[in-house]
Amino acid sequence: MLYGTMKVAIGGPLKVAFRPWVEGLENIPAEGAAIMASNHLSFSDSFFLPAVLDRKVTFIAKAEYFTTPGVKGRLTAAFFKGVGQLPVDRSGARGAGEAAIKSGIEVLERGELFGIYPEGTRSPDGRLYRGKPGGLARVALATGAPVIPVAMIDTEKIQPPGKVMPKLMRPGIRIGEPLDFSRYQGMEHDRFVLRAVTDEVMYEIMKLSGQEYVDMYATAAKRQIADAAKAEKEQAKKAQQEK
Repeated sequence: MLYGTMKVAIGGPLKVAFRPWVEGLENIPAEGAAIMASNHLSFSDSFFLPAVLDRKVTFIAKAEYFTTPGVKGRLTAAFFKGVGQLPVDRSGARGAGEAAIKSGIEVLERGELFGIYPEGTRSPDGRLYRGKPGGLARVALATGAPVIPVAMIDTEKIQPPGKVMPKLMRPGIRIGEPLDFSRYQGMEHDRFVLRAVTDEVMYEIMKLSGQEYVDMYATAAKRQIADAAKAEKEQAKKAQQEK
């Protein structure tokens, strides 16, 4: 009930204001479990995708969104619950991964759609990064649910870092054909199989999105960018002091 209300309250205005274009809606099953595996360009990805789907899709979100105290915290928690997001404690890397997998399996066992970002975090520069082999592949092999690759297009341009007001433009969503990994059933603890499944999904996302692929994790890329910015700042400060 709450999801439907929030979908109308948020999804409706999003579709009217931004007019997202969609290709491949016919690839979403009318019923039954499926995994929506998407690239991740913007915070808004988790809103635009559900807005264009007739079925509910559940994503995971960091637990802090649900536990912040005060009126604002309660409103934020209600908002994220309303748009179909589940809290996952990310305080420990391994614990977070296991919690995400457990949540995904529970959603799929109810015959619903589970949304996941294989890159693990937003792309720092619009390129597509290596998928993490744990969550997506393990959930897919543990449940037998088909994986539907999804490409979000231009969502990062709507509200770039540092911009308060979003830019009114049309983002796109391409939905690929379901991928069947039943041939690997029962092999969810084989790291080579997990890597193969993840890479196959990322390849399909790359074809749909047209993004340049980078064979490294987005988290590592973010660290490199942060370190480079820090070094540049220190160099500039040193140069200023030497004047």
